[in-house]
Amino acid sequence: MTKLRVAGIGFAAVAALSLTACSGSDTASSGSSSSAPAPAPSSSMAAPSTDSAASNGVTTNADVFGPACSQLPQGSAPGSLDSMGPQPVASAASTNPLLTKLVAAVKATNLVDTLNSQQAITVFAPADPAFAALGDAKFNELAGKPAELAPILQYHVVGKRYDAKGLESAGTLESLNTAGGPLKIEGSGENMTVNGAKILCGNIPTKNATVFVIDKVLTPGTNK
Repeated sequence: MTKLRVAGIGFAAVAALSLTACSGSDTASSGSSSSAPAPAPSSSMAAPSTDSAASNGVTTNADVFGPACSQLPQGSAPGSLDSMGPQPVASAASTNPLLTKLVAAVKATNLVDTLNSQQAITVFAPADPAFAALGDAKFNELAGKPAELAPILQYHVVGKRYDAKGLESAGTLESLNTAGGPLKIEGSGENMTVNGAKILCGNIPTKNATVFVIDKVLTPGTNK
Protein backbone atom coordinates (compact mmCIF):
# COMPACT_ATOMS: atom_id res chain seq x y z
CA MET A 1 0.00 0.00 0.00
CA THR A 2 1.40 3.30 -1.04
CA LYS A 3 1.28 5.96 1.60
CA LEU A 4 0.26 9.48 0.79
CA ARG A 5 3.10 11.91 0.55
CA VAL A 6 2.74 15.63 0.75
CA ALA A 7 4.91 18.69 1.10
CA GLY A 8 4.73 18.20 4.86
CA ILE A 9 2.82 14.99 5.55
CA GLY A 10 0.28 13.18 3.48
CA PHE A 11 -3.44 13.76 3.80
CA ALA A 12 -6.66 12.89 2.96
CA ALA A 13 -10.07 13.72 3.52
CA VAL A 14 -13.11 13.15 1.72
CA ALA A 15 -15.18 10.40 2.61
CA ALA A 16 -20.36 5.49 3.96
CA LEU A 17 -22.15 3.36 5.75
CA SER A 18 -23.36 0.86 3.26
CA LEU A 19 -26.81 -0.54 3.30
CA THR A 20 -25.69 -3.99 2.19
CA ALA A 21 -28.33 -6.62 1.71
CA CYS A 22 -27.52 -10.19 2.49
CA SER A 23 -27.78 -12.53 -0.43
CA GLY A 24 -29.17 -15.82 0.70
CA SER A 25 -28.65 -19.18 -0.94
CA ASP A 26 -31.55 -21.55 -1.47
CA THR A 27 -31.13 -24.91 0.20
CA ALA A 28 -32.54 -27.87 -1.70
CA SER A 29 -34.49 -30.47 0.26
CA SER A 30 -32.56 -33.71 0.25
CA GLY A 31 -35.65 -35.87 -0.28
CA SER A 32 -37.55 -33.67 -2.70
CA SER A 33 -38.74 -35.18 -5.95
CA SER A 34 -40.20 -31.97 -7.35
CA SER A 35 -38.73 -30.87 -10.65
CA ALA A 36 -40.18 -27.38 -10.48
CA PRO A 37 -37.38 -24.75 -10.38
CA ALA A 38 -37.15 -22.44 -7.41
CA PRO A 39 -38.62 -19.00 -8.13
CA ALA A 40 -36.07 -16.36 -9.09
CA PRO A 41 -35.56 -13.64 -6.47
CA SER A 42 -37.40 -10.44 -7.24
CA SER A 43 -35.40 -7.36 -8.11
CA SER A 44 -36.62 -5.65 -4.96
CA MET A 45 -34.80 -8.27 -2.90
CA ALA A 46 -31.51 -8.01 -4.77
CA ALA A 47 -28.53 -6.84 -2.75
CA PRO A 48 -27.34 -3.32 -3.65
CA SER A 49 -23.80 -4.58 -3.98
CA THR A 50 -22.23 -7.94 -4.77
CA ASP A 51 -20.15 -9.97 -2.33
CA SER A 52 -17.09 -8.98 -4.36
CA ALA A 53 -17.97 -5.29 -4.08
CA ALA A 54 -18.56 -5.59 -0.35
CA SER A 55 -15.16 -7.22 0.12
CA ASN A 56 -13.24 -4.43 -1.59
CA GLY A 57 -15.23 -1.49 -0.22
CA VAL A 58 -16.56 -0.35 -3.59
CA THR A 59 -20.08 1.08 -3.42
CA THR A 60 -22.77 2.22 -5.83
CA ASN A 61 -25.29 5.05 -5.75
CA ALA A 62 -27.83 2.63 -4.31
CA ASP A 63 -25.63 2.15 -1.21
CA VAL A 64 -25.44 5.83 -0.26
CA PHE A 65 -27.20 6.79 2.98
CA GLY A 66 -27.49 9.55 5.55
CA PRO A 67 -29.50 12.71 6.26
CA ALA A 68 -27.27 15.06 4.26
CA CYS A 69 -27.31 13.03 1.04
CA SER A 70 -30.45 14.87 -0.03
CA GLN A 71 -28.38 18.06 -0.21
CA LEU A 72 -26.35 16.75 -3.12
CA PRO A 73 -27.27 17.94 -6.61
CA GLN A 74 -29.44 15.57 -8.61
CA GLY A 75 -29.01 13.95 -12.00
CA SER A 76 -25.69 14.54 -13.70
CA ALA A 77 -25.09 18.01 -12.29
CA PRO A 78 -21.63 18.73 -10.79
CA GLY A 79 -21.52 17.36 -7.26
CA SER A 80 -24.17 14.74 -7.90
CA LEU A 81 -23.54 11.05 -7.33
CA ASP A 82 -23.56 10.40 -11.07
CA SER A 83 -21.01 13.15 -11.59
CA MET A 84 -18.67 12.22 -8.73
CA GLY A 85 -18.63 8.46 -9.28
CA PRO A 86 -16.29 8.34 -12.31
CA GLN A 87 -13.87 10.93 -10.86
CA PRO A 88 -10.92 10.37 -8.50
CA VAL A 89 -11.69 11.47 -4.97
CA ALA A 90 -10.13 14.95 -4.80
CA SER A 91 -11.66 15.96 -8.13
CA ALA A 92 -15.03 14.54 -7.05
CA ALA A 93 -14.89 16.41 -3.73
CA SER A 94 -14.17 19.68 -5.50
CA THR A 95 -17.72 19.65 -6.89
CA ASN A 96 -19.45 18.46 -3.70
CA PRO A 97 -21.35 21.38 -2.09
CA LEU A 98 -20.90 19.84 1.36
CA LEU A 99 -17.09 19.91 1.20
CA THR A 100 -15.92 23.36 0.08
CA LYS A 101 -13.79 23.93 3.21
CA LEU A 102 -12.19 20.52 2.95
CA VAL A 103 -11.34 21.11 -0.69
CA ALA A 104 -9.71 24.42 0.25
CA ALA A 105 -7.63 22.61 2.87
CA VAL A 106 -6.56 19.93 0.40
CA LYS A 107 -5.51 22.56 -2.11
CA ALA A 108 -3.61 24.48 0.59
CA THR A 109 -1.49 21.40 1.23
CA ASN A 110 -1.06 20.59 -2.47
CA LEU A 111 -2.67 17.18 -2.01
CA VAL A 112 -5.05 17.09 -4.96
CA ASP A 113 -2.79 15.04 -7.23
CA THR A 114 -1.61 12.88 -4.35
CA LEU A 115 -5.15 11.88 -3.39
CA ASN A 116 -6.26 11.39 -6.97
CA SER A 117 -3.39 9.00 -7.63
CA GLN A 118 -4.25 6.57 -4.82
CA GLN A 119 -5.69 3.20 -5.83
CA ALA A 120 -8.13 2.35 -3.03
CA ILE A 121 -8.71 4.51 0.07
CA THR A 122 -11.43 5.52 2.51
CA VAL A 123 -11.95 9.21 3.23
CA PHE A 124 -13.77 10.64 6.24
CA ALA A 125 -14.63 14.08 4.94
CA PRO A 126 -15.67 16.81 7.40
CA ALA A 127 -18.60 18.84 6.08
CA ASP A 128 -18.35 22.62 5.94
CA PRO A 129 -20.07 23.17 9.34
CA ALA A 130 -17.41 20.98 10.95
CA PHE A 131 -14.68 23.33 9.77
CA ALA A 132 -16.83 26.34 10.65
CA ALA A 133 -16.76 25.16 14.26
CA LEU A 134 -13.01 25.82 14.26
CA GLY A 135 -13.64 29.45 13.36
CA ASP A 136 -12.44 31.30 10.28
CA ALA A 137 -9.34 32.63 12.03
CA LYS A 138 -8.15 29.15 13.02
CA PHE A 139 -8.96 27.68 9.63
CA ASN A 140 -7.08 30.44 7.81
CA GLU A 141 -4.15 30.00 10.18
CA LEU A 142 -3.96 26.29 9.43
CA ALA A 143 -4.37 26.85 5.70
CA GLY A 144 -1.29 29.07 5.87
CA LYS A 145 0.72 26.33 7.61
CA PRO A 146 0.61 23.23 5.39
CA ALA A 147 3.01 21.30 7.65
CA GLU A 148 0.53 21.62 10.53
CA LEU A 149 -2.59 21.08 8.45
CA ALA A 150 -1.35 18.02 6.57
CA PRO A 151 -1.25 15.60 9.54
CA ILE A 152 -4.79 16.62 10.48
CA LEU A 153 -6.02 15.87 6.99
CA GLN A 154 -4.00 12.65 6.87
CA TYR A 155 -5.83 11.46 9.97
CA HIS A 156 -9.06 11.43 7.95
CA VAL A 157 -7.78 8.92 5.38
CA VAL A 158 -7.41 5.15 5.60
CA GLY A 159 -5.14 3.38 3.13
CA LYS A 160 -7.71 0.70 2.35
CA ARG A 161 -11.14 0.99 0.80
CA TYR A 162 -14.11 0.21 3.06
CA ASP A 163 -17.86 0.43 2.69
CA ALA A 164 -20.05 0.92 5.77
CA LYS A 165 -20.41 -2.79 6.41
CA GLY A 166 -16.64 -3.21 6.20
CA LEU A 167 -16.10 -0.37 8.68
CA GLU A 168 -18.50 -1.97 11.13
CA SER A 169 -16.68 -5.29 10.86
CA ALA A 170 -13.25 -3.68 11.25
CA GLY A 171 -14.13 -1.76 14.41
CA THR A 172 -10.76 -0.03 14.66
CA LEU A 173 -8.76 1.42 11.78
CA GLU A 174 -5.32 2.92 11.31
CA SER A 175 -5.24 6.18 9.41
CA LEU A 176 -2.39 7.44 7.24
CA ASN A 177 -1.36 9.52 10.25
CA THR A 178 -0.21 6.53 12.29
CA ALA A 179 0.99 8.75 15.12
CA GLY A 180 -2.52 10.16 15.53
CA GLY A 181 -3.94 7.03 17.12
CA PRO A 182 -6.65 4.64 15.93
CA LEU A 183 -9.97 5.52 14.37
CA LYS A 184 -12.74 3.82 16.35
CA ILE A 185 -15.91 2.79 14.56
CA GLU A 186 -18.98 2.39 16.72
CA GLY A 187 -22.64 1.65 15.98
CA SER A 188 -24.06 0.60 12.65
CA GLY A 189 -26.15 1.94 9.80
CA GLU A 190 -27.17 5.54 10.22
CA ASN A 191 -26.08 5.39 13.85
CA MET A 192 -22.46 4.63 13.00
CA THR A 193 -19.77 7.02 14.24
CA VAL A 194 -16.02 7.41 13.72
CA ASN A 195 -14.26 8.73 16.83
CA GLY A 196 -17.66 10.06 17.86
CA ALA A 197 -18.28 11.93 14.60
CA LYS A 198 -21.65 11.18 13.02
CA ILE A 199 -21.93 10.18 9.39
CA LEU A 200 -23.95 12.71 7.43
CA CYS A 201 -23.72 10.99 4.05
CA GLY A 202 -21.89 7.72 3.67
CA ASN A 203 -20.84 5.15 1.09
CA ILE A 204 -20.33 7.85 -1.55
CA PRO A 205 -18.59 6.18 -4.50
CA THR A 206 -15.71 7.79 -6.37
CA LYS A 207 -13.24 6.25 -8.79
CA ASN A 208 -10.59 5.44 -6.19
CA ALA A 209 -12.23 6.00 -2.81
CA THR A 210 -15.34 5.50 -0.73
CA VAL A 211 -16.26 8.73 1.04
CA PHE A 212 -18.06 9.29 4.34
CA VAL A 213 -19.08 12.89 5.03
CA ILE A 214 -18.89 13.48 8.81
CA ASP A 215 -19.98 16.25 11.17
CA LYS A 216 -16.68 16.88 12.99
CA VAL A 217 -13.01 17.46 12.22
CA LEU A 218 -11.14 14.49 13.67
CA THR A 219 -8.30 15.47 15.98
CA PRO A 220 -5.15 13.31 15.99
CA GLY A 221 -4.12 12.03 19.38
CA THR A 222 -7.54 12.15 21.03
CA ASN A 223 -8.38 8.45 20.71
CA LYS A 224 -5.14 6.74 21.70
